[in-house]
Amino acid sequence: MAETSYDVVVIGAGPGGYVAAIRAAQLGFKTACVEKRDALGGTCLNVGCIPSKALLAASEKFESAQHHLGDFGVKVGKVELDLPTMHTHRTKTVKANVDGVAYLFKKNKIDWLKGAAKFKNANTLTIDGVGDVTAKHIIIATGSDVSNLPGITIDEKRIVSSTGALELSEVPKKMVVIGGGVIGLELGTVWQRLGAEVIVVEFLDRILAIGDGEVSKQMQRILSKQGMSFKLSTKVTSAKASAKGVTLTVEAAAGGNAETIEADIVLVAVGRRPYADGLGLEAAGVQLDEKKRIKTDHQFRTSAPNVYAIGDVIAGPMLAHKAEDEGMAVAEIIAGQKPHIDYDAIPSVVYTFPEVASVGKSEEELKQAGVSYKVGKFPFTANGRARAMNATDGFVKILADATTDRVLGCHIIGAEAGTLIQEVVLAMEFGGSAEDIARTCHPHPTLEEAVKEAALAVDGRPIHI
Repeated sequence: MAETSYDVVVIGAGPGGYVAAIRAAQLGFKTACVEKRDALGGTCLNVGCIPSKALLAASEKFESAQHHLGDFGVKVGKVELDLPTMHTHRTKTVKANVDGVAYLFKKNKIDWLKGAAKFKNANTLTIDGVGDVTAKHIIIATGSDVSNLPGITIDEKRIVSSTGALELSEVPKKMVVIGGGVIGLELGTVWQRLGAEVIVVEFLDRILAIGDGEVSKQMQRILSKQGMSFKLSTKVTSAKASAKGVTLTVEAAAGGNAETIEADIVLVAVGRRPYADGLGLEAAGVQLDEKKRIKTDHQFRTSAPNVYAIGDVIAGPMLAHKAEDEGMAVAEIIAGQKPHIDYDAIPSVVYTFPEVASVGKSEEELKQAGVSYKVGKFPFTANGRARAMNATDGFVKILADATTDRVLGCHIIGAEAGTLIQEVVLAMEFGGSAEDIARTCHPHPTLEEAVKEAALAVDGRPIHI
């Protein structure tokens, strides 16, 4: 095939990559996107965010029908699990999303170059099944891959990654989740709701360790009440799979006597690692940092001036929406514009029930930095809408600068926390204060009123508690 030339070529069609490609095309660049999967959308749409949320929504409805609808006067007969239909819901959801990205590529006249890409030099890629392609600008958006533990082999049958955990054909009687982070808690929640006994083994002394400490403790109490159990400050030293199940050997993180745990399924959810394997970065002069992430400057340029990188493959939180914002920004930078991303205003959400949502600094981070701050906290037990929904677990917590009242962080446990957090994200993006949120009229009765009350509490004057 003859060499083909583009203004912009994006490697990877995940949330960062496909958004970068669409924005580049909108700006008038001749654009192509390289993706080796059979479908666009990357890990997020195919085996990550989207399918996991489909199962979380479905399993929540199953649990509600089993245990909670009667509290609202809704009588149901025997509730039965139809796992194949639940998986069909998952696959339909994925297909609708990935087909949507394919439609957007056609709409914006973006070429999908299907195959694996490797740099020939800083301006040329060799793509399997396509040939050589040149570009004035190349954006690396290859995302991340599952991290593993030494000595543990993921077979996607008994010892599974997040990908395998989405596709289990039957509910395990006992599941051990290695890792108490977002992925482990979300997928553990799915199978616990469907009937599995779930044990979370976490090396650190708390779950959701990168978040606010108070949130971590409260969420562990809530999940424990739901039936999940935890072994904190514990490390896994071996996992041996057989036809019947998995034998795990664990011991205290600091060392000590070993014990064994028998499980039907073990989910390894110890995080993700940047995926830059096989790209031939050396041929382009692109450098990695000590954590194997691609080095970039504040404009996402790598050590090769015409090569950029975004998303999970560079420093920063591994979040799809962070990658999307970077994808838009890098396309605009190539076009000569001056976009800006405030990394202190990037929210994160855990889609358990209740949800956990955070933005900005935690109390621990503010203390460590020596920042003087005020705390405003309001529980959902005092919110009328939450009572009406039987969803009173959790609270809203706002952290504000003690002198200026500027919002520095917000942490929410509660129903729809992922939606509620956005009001505070917007306030932070505009440099808003707790007083700004408190003085803004909120509709009644809504869960959002808890955000207003937490803002009032920063000044010591909540109304409903």
